[in-house]
Amino acid sequence: MRSKILDLLRQAGDGYVSGEEMAERLGVTRTAVWKHIQELRNSGYEILSHSRNGYSLRESPDSMLASEISHGLGTEIVGRKIQSFGEVDSTNNVAKKLIIKKGPEGNWEDMDGLVVVAESQTGGRGRLERSFFSPAGKGIWFSLVLAPPFAPHEAPKCTLMAAVAVTEAMREFGLKPGIKWPNDIVFGGRKLVGILTEASCDIDRIKHIVLGIGINANMEIKDFPEEIQQTATSMSIIKGEDIPRVKFLQAVLRSLEHWYKVAMEEGFGPVFEAWRKYSVTMGQEVRVIGVRGGEEFTGRAVDIDSYGALLVETDEGVRTVMAGDVSIRPKS
Repeated sequence: MRSKILDLLRQAGDGYVSGEEMAERLGVTRTAVWKHIQELRNSGYEILSHSRNGYSLRESPDSMLASEISHGLGTEIVGRKIQSFGEVDSTNNVAKKLIIKKGPEGNWEDMDGLVVVAESQTGGRGRLERSFFSPAGKGIWFSLVLAPPFAPHEAPKCTLMAAVAVTEAMREFGLKPGIKWPNDIVFGGRKLVGILTEASCDIDRIKHIVLGIGINANMEIKDFPEEIQQTATSMSIIKGEDIPRVKFLQAVLRSLEHWYKVAMEEGFGPVFEAWRKYSVTMGQEVRVIGVRGGEEFTGRAVDIDSYGALLVETDEGVRTVMAGDVSIRPKS
């Protein structure tokens, strides 16, 4: 109902809409309209009221509200359903709970494109079970559910797809970050974005993928915990001004839709080519710490293979890195 009221207010532009007119068009009482207007004001909307003319929308908040994100989004799949929250433990966890409600034989296509977004996370997670700092009002913390027609072995490729999509959205806003294998988006060696992909698969198909994406939007260095102040950064630090979070998230969702459609229609070849273009890992000397047993080796990152795994040239030959911690070694 609040979204419908916002639509009517936006249609009026700088003019007014009477409470009586809104009540008639929406099939509710004027008292109900007034209550929803109050709730919108409490959410940060500036809505003027006039005893004779009614209500007029003057300003919308830059908050992670479904009504704001969906307004003017213009996508077909990604973001066709949006659920927003104030604080959650993890948007990935919330998304998976929504999926579970579908049951084991749920219609996964109905979930395709669902976005779960929150103002803050108390238990944000990154790769390798690392925590992800997600303070209120400073970043963009969301998860995207996809139900793609891909084989299970293609699930990791969606991680690279997401990294390309976010990188290109940042370029629309005048930023030129790079991608550190497989999916960290960095600038000047400092981390801007983390991506966590979780998938559920049958033998021959992916049931669903949850892409968790955390973007450091408007943090200052002092906002970060001391232990990551030397390794993290934000878009506002780089640009020297705050980023409009809603508009940026909309750009990310549009970019994700573009690359999702490319992957479904043309395969992941174009995605990989774009990933290589933005990569800061290719051609660099790297140190790899394996997930299993903590094996460590060094070499030169030369490419990614058809599965998105990193190919590292060592003295003993080229090694394939499917998972692990990869750091770029400083040049001596």
